[in-house]
Amino acid sequence: MADFRTLDDLAVKGKRVLVRADLNVPMQDGKVSDALRIARQAPTIRELADKGARVIVLSHFDRPKGKVVPAMSLKPVAAPLANAIGLPVAFADDCVGAHAAAAVKKLKNGEVLLLENTRFHAGEEANDPDFAKQVAALGDLFVNDAFSAAHRAHATTEGLAHLLPSAAGRSMEQELSHLGKALGDPQRPVIAVIGGAKISTKIALLENLVSKVDVLVIGGAMANTFLAAEGRDVGKSLIERDQVATAQRVVTLANDSGTVIILPVDVTVAREFKAHARHRTVDVFGVAADEMILDVGPKSVEEFGRRLIVARTLVWNGPLGAFEMAPFDKGTVAAAKLVAQATKSGGLLSVAGGGDTVAALNHAGVADDFSYVSTAGGAFLEWLEGKELPGVAALRK
Repeated sequence: MADFRTLDDLAVKGKRVLVRADLNVPMQDGKVSDALRIARQAPTIRELADKGARVIVLSHFDRPKGKVVPAMSLKPVAAPLANAIGLPVAFADDCVGAHAAAAVKKLKNGEVLLLENTRFHAGEEANDPDFAKQVAALGDLFVNDAFSAAHRAHATTEGLAHLLPSAAGRSMEQELSHLGKALGDPQRPVIAVIGGAKISTKIALLENLVSKVDVLVIGGAMANTFLAAEGRDVGKSLIERDQVATAQRVVTLANDSGTVIILPVDVTVAREFKAHARHRTVDVFGVAADEMILDVGPKSVEEFGRRLIVARTLVWNGPLGAFEMAPFDKGTVAAAKLVAQATKSGGLLSVAGGGDTVAALNHAGVADDFSYVSTAGGAFLEWLEGKELPGVAALRK
């Protein structure tokens, strides 16, 4: 974290500290249905309050497209946030203007205020300098704790960092630390596990990783396209015919970089895509014309396990099969448990991220056993692709 200021570098007592959090959490019937992101942001907010700062929390919620949409108000998030930090949280009906200024003026040292959805103003997503200045006028310092929004150059994710003394919050700090260790300067050998449905959504990711890791494990439906590129018959399996050349290019890049690509050697197949469908496990040569590949088989997991024994760093994005329905979750669950075991033994740094990945690891019951599981979606993917994230770049010393 030498490149970034953190909370340790700021004198915050008595200061108005604008904290960019990501409180864009799932809601059901007007109530927060999953508070994981709130829990991730809580330590920064609580620490600042404990240090005597006047904490002003900023966040977007959903996509109101620059207009006030009552159903997208952040007001229902105030109570869950208060519960997470163990302190009362006041709420202001706007994030700029008279209402916001009056609410900020009432704050005393150690108190917390949540401002209304920043995306109620078009200037947020446009990164409008005037809007950023209006927000900046409410604070003395800026802390960005929203890594999951750092791939967007918006007024409160990037613009504010150029207007106020700024630093990374604890969640951002933790994210950058683990991601830096995973691919910035990793201990080798490095394994990347990349799954999911489509190569087309992960071309940049594959092309970046193939030159940075020692072993690239490819699973999920995207593995079908790689198998087809090798001349395998994958029956009725989901496949991107127009991406076969891409798969071949990735293999060529891997060969040039000395990276080993691991594809499934056996698979679980079925004639229909539904839970508990009749299925069988076959070698990749044995897929019938009327069957579809829905999971990797036990031999593939065993091969992964052999590679894992010597690995020191692992990055994971995407499931290895249709984990949402049994019995096609077995491959992902078995592989995830192997990673968890290797991590707990102390020999492996394991970093995972992406919505489906988090869901798969929770399904396997091992999310807490990985070194770090990112709750960021697009930002995590863009980091894997090797892109500079505007919200991170703006925090550099």
